[in-house]
Amino acid sequence: MPQSAYIHIPFCRSKCKYCSFVSFNKPEPITAYMYSIMKEISENYSGEELKTLYFGGGTPSIIPIDLIQKVIKKFRLAKNAEITFELNPDDSNPDYLTGLLNMGVNRLSIGSQTFDDNILKLIGRRHNSNQIINAVYEAKQAGFENISVDLIYGLPTQTLIGVKKDLDKVLNLDIQHVSTYGLKIEKEAFFGKNPPENLPDEDEQADMYEFINNILESKGFLRYEISNFAQSGFESKHNLNYWNNNEYYGFGTAAHGYNNGIRYYNHGTIEKYIEKPSSHAFGKLLTEKEKLEEEIFLGFRKTSGIDVLRINNRFNIDFETKYSDVLEKYSDFFEKTPNGYKLNIKGIMVSNIILAEFLEE
Repeated sequence: MPQSAYIHIPFCRSKCKYCSFVSFNKPEPITAYMYSIMKEISENYSGEELKTLYFGGGTPSIIPIDLIQKVIKKFRLAKNAEITFELNPDDSNPDYLTGLLNMGVNRLSIGSQTFDDNILKLIGRRHNSNQIINAVYEAKQAGFENISVDLIYGLPTQTLIGVKKDLDKVLNLDIQHVSTYGLKIEKEAFFGKNPPENLPDEDEQADMYEFINNILESKGFLRYEISNFAQSGFESKHNLNYWNNNEYYGFGTAAHGYNNGIRYYNHGTIEKYIEKPSSHAFGKLLTEKEKLEEEIFLGFRKTSGIDVLRINNRFNIDFETKYSDVLEKYSDFFEKTPNGYKLNIKGIMVSNIILAEFLEE
């Protein structure tokens, strides 16, 4: 039974050069689109009490505040529900932030990427570093006490010194959560068709990740997932729901969901979605084998790792027997925990290779 819902807002004022997400630079159908989301919710949401709600994109912060409120009111939310809203720094203003807080949004995720103004221009971001700092300041002034900032490492011309400067700026903001992602260029993105120069290589990117990990953990941020760090108690409940392999709703163009054992996604264009908001473009009932693979794959993303007893009971297997070859082959990359196994820092660096072997069993 889903306890979380994701709302995809696919509109952007311009497309970042690294972005391969489903997003569109055409704001005209915003109102029609938001009402289509409400229709999808009315017809597909079963009224469960939700513990988390997440507005992602695209750029949710270009949506008028009254339309956001109408969507939130469609759900039955737990008293202490986590409601996250992604905000672009150049959209920040006190009235908008106060409006979000008043309607129940209690967590902000600010899309910063880097504090280097030259790199921000290179990658097609619309904001500058001062706007990031100002957005955090305005969010605090409005009353937000749970603020996350996104950083990307491995960007064009970026160096380890540049990453250190980014972290210094982040730590000075006195926020509760940091998400850090290594640049990955997909063929659909602008950079995929026009490869940038001066990209850090894989070894340099790995050094950056390890450096970020060491600095943030030394400053009181706990890495609870491969790419996410939080002050104690400020882990993203919504994202943990994904990594714990629990079910969730996905509403909006190209949104993915998982309900009643079925993985599904919606139509990938705004026009098709508005035409048929209540029907999915694709749905697949997962087999027990696929559910087991997902439990392992998602579980190893978490710092806590996988719970062997949970897996054994849920799938009627003996995990350590079934996967003894993989555990032995990569013994230097695993750590034993009270509940099972987790990847150490070396394992995280090659996690795709290791996890592929679990999927081949």
